[in-house]
Amino acid sequence: MIIKLEIGMLETNCYIFVDEETRQGIIIDPGDDAATILNIINNEKIEIKYIVLTHGHWDHIGVVDRIKAHTGAEILIHTEDRECLNDSAKSLSYLLGTCVPNIQADRFLEDGDEIVIGNTSFKVLHTPGHTSGSICMLSDGVLFSGDTLFRGTVGRTDLPGGSAEKLKQSIKEKLLVLSDEVNVYPGHGPYTTIGKERSYFEDR
Repeated sequence: MIIKLEIGMLETNCYIFVDEETRQGIIIDPGDDAATILNIINNEKIEIKYIVLTHGHWDHIGVVDRIKAHTGAEILIHTEDRECLNDSAKSLSYLLGTCVPNIQADRFLEDGDEIVIGNTSFKVLHTPGHTSGSICMLSDGVLFSGDTLFRGTVGRTDLPGGSAEKLKQSIKEKLLVLSDEVNVYPGHGPYTTIGKERSYFEDR
């Protein structure tokens, strides 16, 4: 089961993925509105094992400390975005007039790592370009793409740690090699499929 929430000023997509057999789950990119996220967890009786951050920008990590305090879940982020967890410049939180709390990750991810939730396993794909530590998470027919890939477009590369060349390479080598039928759940906007985005890139 996938629960999607659009939260915060930038309407960031926060996802709650639940393995329905075990009711274990993960929260992906809790950028805001901790109360709503926690209410859903409580109402659905979900045991949150991990909080996975697809990258370290503020609109994706804003309430991670509050979620952890209530769930005890482990915080996971790619090692190259680790400094975003306590640096307001690197997380861009200063642009919104706030500061990053001193967040401590429990595990630093690398390309090819596995995140296991109940009977479901996700593979970590390191996809630098939007930030140097951006990741996507791939399971059977499902890809959480963070701000790497959106419907009909890609993530910004003009922010600290961004690289248009690396983003293009990440999408070409890590995402467009996947099956057309893979459903893509991005960090902003509506869902799409690899097949639709392959057509978009081929037309460019």
